[in-house]
Amino acid sequence: MYDLLIGPFQEFEFMRRALAGTVALSFGAGPVGVILMLRRMSLVGDTMAHAILPGAALGFMVAGLDLFAMTLGGLVAGLTVALLAGAVARATELKEDASLAAFFLMSLALGVIIVSVRGNNVDLLNFLFGSVLALDDPTLLLMASIATLSLVVLAIIWRPLVLDCVDPGFLRSVSRAGTPAYIAFLTLLVLNLVGGFHALGTLLSVGIVIIPATVGRFWARDITGMIAVAVATGVMSGYVGLLVSFHSGAPAGPSIILVAAAVYVASVLFGPVGGVLTRLLPRRHLEA
Repeated sequence: MYDLLIGPFQEFEFMRRALAGTVALSFGAGPVGVILMLRRMSLVGDTMAHAILPGAALGFMVAGLDLFAMTLGGLVAGLTVALLAGAVARATELKEDASLAAFFLMSLALGVIIVSVRGNNVDLLNFLFGSVLALDDPTLLLMASIATLSLVVLAIIWRPLVLDCVDPGFLRSVSRAGTPAYIAFLTLLVLNLVGGFHALGTLLSVGIVIIPATVGRFWARDITGMIAVAVATGVMSGYVGLLVSFHSGAPAGPSIILVAAAVYVASVLFGPVGGVLTRLLPRRHLEA
């Protein structure tokens, strides 16, 4: 049992680094994912995850596999796509979701072309699916810094951000903090997607943001409980996914996301808050 569950992390440093990276991602992405879900913006997260690809690819083209250049490029690209999509939606009759979808497709195609021109198939696979087993000290420090910054900024903007989720009209009538809080939240979203990009790639980084948050929805009714469940799900998925990858030889990033997906399916079926079986069970009279 020790060799199965603990031995790989005890024996191999790359496994310990991968686990530390997924834990850091979970603490930063969990709360962001819950807010994203409550705002009904889950698909926006997927769009933003792909939007960072051309910026990261440009950083790769200019400086190679330089952490700072790729991170800065991804951050700038993600924020630019968010602002451009919002501007198009406000200046035309196109809805924001359609605008985001258009920019998402353009960004993904442009990023793949840039990586293909500058690198090779291995580089392209790393960009799309990540390399969680190859995390180094600077990348781990970046992930930990993003998680810390996310928690600090969320603590500062928490009240207007949550109120904007449940009653934006009331917030606008009593305060002007809604727009700055929303912009700060979008920045945190892009930052966490950039951090996830280094470990899971652009195609899977949104998984560690969205799937644990949706799991939390089936196990808690209040936001604090949802965040706790989301973080725990992310950490557990990272641990189990890395073990599955180590013992089976499957890719680590997809293994982590598939474990989280399995927890999601179980939550849909057995979750006490709106799960399928819970809804089928007879309720006591006048029970909500």
